[in-house]
Amino acid sequence: MKKFILILSAVVLMTGCDVMNKIGGAYQLSQSEYRYNSLNNIQLSGMNLGNASGISLSNLAAISTILSGGSAMQSIPFSMTLNMDVTNPNTTAAFLDALDYAIQINEMEFVEGKMDIPIRIEPGETKMVAVPISVDLKSLMNRYSQQRVTSEMSAFLGITPNKTSVSVKLWPKFLVGGTLVKVPAPIPVVFNFGGK
Repeated sequence: MKKFILILSAVVLMTGCDVMNKIGGAYQLSQSEYRYNSLNNIQLSGMNLGNASGISLSNLAAISTILSGGSAMQSIPFSMTLNMDVTNPNTTAAFLDALDYAIQINEMEFVEGKMDIPIRIEPGETKMVAVPISVDLKSLMNRYSQQRVTSEMSAFLGITPNKTSVSVKLWPKFLVGGTLVKVPAPIPVVFNFGGK
């Protein structure tokens, strides 16, 4: 009986240490530095636009046509990858098992999603974290307005020179006994584009 209690205590202690270690890894991630790197794999209504810095003039015209004609379309699928450079300035590793996120563009709720890919950033290391984004712009137009979504997306994609503020909230998740547990407080990250 004493042996069973000793083994059970050791398992609970090891599980507790593992949980504390994972909470520590998520905390180190919240203390890391986040910088915008790039947007790539941009697709709008089946049209491959490549990356944000390489959108051609002909593509800009096609984007404008799609966004301005949105009221007649059933759906306007949009997807891209947001790449962030994350630097861990801490003395221990920053890590997570999965991630939930929410993105706003100029205070317009843009998309919510999740990544089920583990991330680990060693002390002093900078790693690019790629966040896959997929949204139906038509549903955003129904919620806000075609004019607002067209205006925000035009600035975001560089068609117009208006300033765009992108707010990203990241919720690290870690495995505890085979279940993903989400950290209650998000990590806030803000990027600004355009403007004069």
